[in-house]
Amino acid sequence: MKHGRIYLNGSVQQVTEQNGKVCLPDGRLLGEKEVQWLPPVKPGTIFALGLNYADHAKELAFKAPEKPLVFLKGRNTVTGHRCVTRRPKDATYMHYECELAVIIGRQGKNIQKENAYNHVAGYTIGNDYAIRDYLENYYRPNLRVKNRDNCTPIGPWLVDTADVPEPGALSLKTYVNGELTQEGSTSDMIFDIPALIAYLSEFMTLNPGDIILTGTPEGLADVKAGDEVVTEIEHIGRLVNTIVDDTTYFGRT
Repeated sequence: MKHGRIYLNGSVQQVTEQNGKVCLPDGRLLGEKEVQWLPPVKPGTIFALGLNYADHAKELAFKAPEKPLVFLKGRNTVTGHRCVTRRPKDATYMHYECELAVIIGRQGKNIQKENAYNHVAGYTIGNDYAIRDYLENYYRPNLRVKNRDNCTPIGPWLVDTADVPEPGALSLKTYVNGELTQEGSTSDMIFDIPALIAYLSEFMTLNPGDIILTGTPEGLADVKAGDEVVTEIEHIGRLVNTIVDDTTYFGRT
């Protein structure tokens, strides 16, 4: 099943997907463009992986890490399906990052790899935009790169684990204005989902609502204000986002 969150008629509502429509709690069906989307879960701790695909590390001329390269993101960073993300006027290179997002559903500490999937509620799509101009060190991304407001759309749906039988073998694609610009597979992760859950839970408790953004494959490209960016993951869906300039972003009501 696919679960989502929307803002409608002055309140947050939990919805599900039915025949390509948004099914409200009262059974009414709406089109996806008729609602205001929120992230499909209210996020807890947000973990993000850097250089977790060997081809992406090679693309950036970096040696693949020997241990997971993890940094944290604030809740302010996430936004929903069909929302906007700002490209600051001083940015000269801003790129998308299509990522499989793992949603924790059960609390755990010192989780063994063989039990890791028992702690997963489901999966969604993340697009963790980065601005190269702000980057000081790929191994330690600074706050300005990854903690800007609304820099990470996620959604639209949280898809139950039962409906994603092989999360370690999903195709990922990104389209900019309808043109395919990025393509990869979660099978190419350096550290797979069980390894990441085991690693993180060694030193901290994972809780329901925590999100693990598992990294992006090669194929990054600069995006400009006005671009529509679609990130797509097999069995999970399509996440649509539009880039806007400062004037449009700060002029929103």
